[in-house]
Amino acid sequence: MASLPGVHGTPQSAGRQVCCRRCHILSPSNSFKSVWMVLLFGIGCTVESASCPKECTCQYLAVNCTGKHLEEFPAAVPLDTRQLVLAHNKLGYLPPVDLNFLSDLIYLDCSDNALGEDLDFLFVSLIKLVYLDLSFNNLTQVTFNSFSQLGSLVVLKLSDNPSLVEIEKDSFANNTWLRHLDVSRCSLTFIDTSVVRDLPNLRRLGLSGNPWFCNCSYVELFDWMKESGVTFLVGFPAL
Repeated sequence: MASLPGVHGTPQSAGRQVCCRRCHILSPSNSFKSVWMVLLFGIGCTVESASCPKECTCQYLAVNCTGKHLEEFPAAVPLDTRQLVLAHNKLGYLPPVDLNFLSDLIYLDCSDNALGEDLDFLFVSLIKLVYLDLSFNNLTQVTFNSFSQLGSLVVLKLSDNPSLVEIEKDSFANNTWLRHLDVSRCSLTFIDTSVVRDLPNLRRLGLSGNPWFCNCSYVELFDWMKESGVTFLVGFPAL
């Protein structure tokens, strides 16, 4: 049988060579592949950088804006953010709409800012939040509506708020998973014993450094402290 032009050998080898030629014609060149790789890589980098606030650094699902002198909530925080750190800034206000778009948030650190607004209904959509740090701010009171939607909360830090003078009786009624609560070094003169006694999972509690008023209610709190088995925090945490 006559061989195909330019093909030598057995019919089987000829078929393989023709097939290889066809594959070579249909496949893109190496340079073409390289162009596509560059384009895809460039698009990926553009998307990543565009979704991160310019003042912050982003890695996977974490956004870190520590110590950037921010006076306003950063724009363009990715909606799938799990960890947001806003510590050591000058924030005086957290916008409820922007904050509650971050419904997947698990960890939020707003320590060492100038937050002093009413916290009521501020965190209504953050139902997955486990860690919340509001220490070193200017908070004035805590009510039932401050954290009532945060049913998954495990750690709550409210220490070093010198203007915090009141924690209402049922403030943590919906936060039964709380294991760590710190209200040290505020301006509390009274706290109802039920506020902490009714937290079944509480393991660590900070109450030191407050100007407690010694009356019968304080005696009740003191008796509970002796019998609770809870570890009490002392000392000053580093900023």
